[in-house]
Amino acid sequence: MIPKKVLVAPLDWGLGHATRCIPIIRELQKQNCEVHIGGAGKSLQLLQLEFPELKSHDFPSYSPVYPKSGSMVWKLLLQVPKFLKAIRSEKIVVDKIIEHEGIDFVIADNRYGAWSDKVPSVFITHQLNILLPRGLGWMKPFLRNLNYTLIKKFLACWVPDLPSRELSGELSLPFKNLKTEYIGFLSRFTRPTVRAKKFDILALLSGPEPQRTLFEDILFDQLANFNLKVLVVRGIVGENNDRYSHANIEVVNAMVGEELQSAIESSGIVIARSGYSTIMDMTVFQSTCIFVPTPGQTEQVYLAKELVKKRIAYSCDQRVFNLNDALMKARTFIKPFPLNDTSLLSDAITNLLKT
Repeated sequence: MIPKKVLVAPLDWGLGHATRCIPIIRELQKQNCEVHIGGAGKSLQLLQLEFPELKSHDFPSYSPVYPKSGSMVWKLLLQVPKFLKAIRSEKIVVDKIIEHEGIDFVIADNRYGAWSDKVPSVFITHQLNILLPRGLGWMKPFLRNLNYTLIKKFLACWVPDLPSRELSGELSLPFKNLKTEYIGFLSRFTRPTVRAKKFDILALLSGPEPQRTLFEDILFDQLANFNLKVLVVRGIVGENNDRYSHANIEVVNAMVGEELQSAIESSGIVIARSGYSTIMDMTVFQSTCIFVPTPGQTEQVYLAKELVKKRIAYSCDQRVFNLNDALMKARTFIKPFPLNDTSLLSDAITNLLKT
């Protein structure tokens, strides 16, 4: 049987969209597909590091500009015309790749222009319902309609959650007339190994600038007051990746694959952004977590609050982050993360390949 060619194209806003495509690529390979990857910037570089054998294609970048303070949503809304232009550009790129490479299917993670009327195309998102900060609620119908209009061009929408919406909650409230399929949590990590604890704290820094650097500065400033063994993964891909140490703190720009999995398994507490992909990763390890939402990012704030309500993980606002307080409170959150159903993804891909 001739292998099906599948193009997997994640959005380049941060690394989360790329990391959650890793289990999709693995499952496609398991089902004897020839996988191509498409993307831009550091998210594409991450997939190239993870799958150096795969053919990759450069996509347009949405190039979002993030605020140093205030509402991230409002800043992004002002850039909608630029994003729509990028969507049109990536549609042209996808059509060319399909023609030149003989692609049979397209799987797009939040890339609205990565679809085709020539081959079955699937859209992945956990944000069917875009949350807005107070004062912008009047725009919700417009954004929801725009989101639906763009997604309905695809054959189906895959939501990385369980059908009960255990993690995404109201973020993934489905549209009535949209074919929606829940495919379980998507994590790049495999079943964990029990390891001796090497680090008291693992800090996984990620997300857009300048907030990534601002939080890094806050964290280093406070870590200096503790005699704890700490590993900081700065979340910077594509730069010199030498590991260096400062007192009791080890620092590395990026980690992938087994090295990162081992670091999480051998750490007592994980400090990270409450991005959806990071939360899905933590369901694998059932780690004790301190989540610090990116300021102004309503989605991350909502997800962190939901985990606090369920007593699964502690969360703290970056502006008042206090490491000593966070460490004490995090240990009182002992309810487990929900468990995944990996058969959902396998079945979704099997059914897609039969289309």
